[in-house]
Amino acid sequence: MKLLRFSFRGQTHAGLLWDAGVAPVAEMNARYGLDIPDDVLEIIRTGTVEALKQAGPVETIPLEEVRLLLPYEAPPKIWCIGLNYRSHAEDLGVEPPEEPGSFMKPASCLFPPGGDIVLPPPEISSDVDAEGELGVIIGRRCRYVPAEHVREVIFGYTTTLDLTALDVLRRNPRYLARAKSIDTFFSFGPVIVTADEIADVGALEVMTEHNGAVWSRDFVRNMRHSPFELVRFHSDYFTLEPGDLISTGCPKGARIRAGDRVRARIEGIGVLEAAVVQGRREPLY
Repeated sequence: MKLLRFSFRGQTHAGLLWDAGVAPVAEMNARYGLDIPDDVLEIIRTGTVEALKQAGPVETIPLEEVRLLLPYEAPPKIWCIGLNYRSHAEDLGVEPPEEPGSFMKPASCLFPPGGDIVLPPPEISSDVDAEGELGVIIGRRCRYVPAEHVREVIFGYTTTLDLTALDVLRRNPRYLARAKSIDTFFSFGPVIVTADEIADVGALEVMTEHNGAVWSRDFVRNMRHSPFELVRFHSDYFTLEPGDLISTGCPKGARIRAGDRVRARIEGIGVLEAAVVQGRREPLY
């Protein structure tokens, strides 16, 4: 099942992506007497996705008539993983960390699918890269999850774009969070694919495309720490909540400039793309 959030005729709704188009959750409620939240994050929190799977067909909206949005505006937590592909570590000439090199990003850095990556003024950063990654969506509140039960707490998977101000990071590795948290330096979606749709996560190929060409690609099975291990590991340190997002790392990022287009692509999951524009220093207070 592929969940998404969309805007149509001035209103925002949750829906399912079908071959024929977008099936609104509100339409399913009306036709089949269901009471499913018209909100993707609430569907995850309430576990009502199972009821959606039992619903029959409804009239769909053609995909070209809707605007796809972030699945939800503010994930409870956004965790990202650095140097998780062996190929990325080899490219940089470093050893991948023994434990996941994780860091958090704020919701304020999110931009919508198909939207703009707004580069900061050059005096803040003039060397930015974009990385297409696989995102893991947590489906239930959990802590200290045993390895054999990790699949039970994963709701689904999505595509993500993670950006870095490389020149800020080069000044000092302690500046990682700041280098990663500039406005428009993260996005996810537009589709969340439920976990039961993915028979073999390791077989997924994660690609970053830059100006129409594949810049990097690698299979999830070549990660230093698998998606399942990332969930298990992080649940040892803090409680995971429904809707939490773990972005699992990329093979190699693409340097971007104003006028570029960048895209994350994972066959079986989705495509997430953005245009790159130059921002200006515009005080807001």
